[in-house]
Amino acid sequence: MKTIDLFCGCGGMTLGFQWAGFDSIIASDIDENCGKTISRNFPKTKFLLGDISNIEKNKFDLILQRHTIDIITGGPPCQGFSLANKNRNKVEDDPRNRLFYEFVKVIKWCNPKAFVMENVKGLLSMHKGEVIKTILNEFENAGIGYNCDFRVLKASDFGVPQNRERVILIGFRKDLNLYPEFPEKSNKIVSVEEAIMDLPQINAGEGTEGMEYIEKASNDYQKLMRKNSKLVFNHVAMKHTQRLIERFNAIKPGQNLIDVWESHGAVKRGKPGEKSEIKFSQNNQRLHGDRPAPTIAASFQSNFIHPYLNRNFTAREGARLQSFPDDFVFEGMRTKMSWEIGLSQYQQIGNAVPPLMAKAVANKIKEILIYGNSKDLGFKKAKQTKLEL
Repeated sequence: MKTIDLFCGCGGMTLGFQWAGFDSIIASDIDENCGKTISRNFPKTKFLLGDISNIEKNKFDLILQRHTIDIITGGPPCQGFSLANKNRNKVEDDPRNRLFYEFVKVIKWCNPKAFVMENVKGLLSMHKGEVIKTILNEFENAGIGYNCDFRVLKASDFGVPQNRERVILIGFRKDLNLYPEFPEKSNKIVSVEEAIMDLPQINAGEGTEGMEYIEKASNDYQKLMRKNSKLVFNHVAMKHTQRLIERFNAIKPGQNLIDVWESHGAVKRGKPGEKSEIKFSQNNQRLHGDRPAPTIAASFQSNFIHPYLNRNFTAREGARLQSFPDDFVFEGMRTKMSWEIGLSQYQQIGNAVPPLMAKAVANKIKEILIYGNSKDLGFKKAKQTKLEL
């Protein structure tokens, strides 16, 4: 079965669906560095760089080359829907909602059997549920129409060493008489330590591209991450000043900069003898090695400290915490300066859908398309979700 992946980023959803046996025909994103990462890791997938709203249907059909698309996935921004309750008749005209409606437009063009939309958990609470109702209504009336439902899924429930939560909205075309179901949780919780401790143990400023493994894989997760890889890429540690290393050394697991502020707090720029009055509790948090990580966001390069080493995480360690395997290599700059254009490796990783969670969703969709719905689930459950709102 074939997919189109819109707003694909570096390809977390694309990879998860590939693991489940799907074939990605087109992946599209506006970021050039994401395009480089997609092209390296999915050489058979056509990458469309740019704003999807700028492509016309006839050109899109030429790119498809008569392929029939079974699934469309994507995570379109939905910030503009904050106005949905006050201006319901103007929701579609709000320019901030344009990309969501482009996602709907491509669904109308292709009439796929199913679609998956991923978004932030806060989407459900916007205007007391009115926003998600508006979005569901758009999908239920798109083209032939889709039977829709959504859930908040936690990545750690599907073998990802991270407590990331995301809204997953699934729709099946109404003429198929199929209804959304969601994957069952895994019994295995993977910790930060289990996820990364077989990687070369490098200090601040150390590491090179293409390092050899020193330690053997000691658990199933490490074996999965190393399955098709003989070398380690994207595992270069950021350089830190001695003062920063001393700060990290003082921070215990679960603590952050605020806990050591009096002796190791940030100083004013140009006045190293004076403490800054600005405190950021989310910076420099040392993670617990025996637990899953918190959400690995786009800013994780400075948010977290390695559980045992006095440095921030490498891009590869962040990728492991997102469940990207070691043979998945990230392109573009490692970190980003304010004047540079494009997403860094860290930002690509932090913005991604965890591939193992995407795989669980993809497998459930494939199961329904092949075997139909479970007897005790189906549209009654989907309708109940809307009633609870």
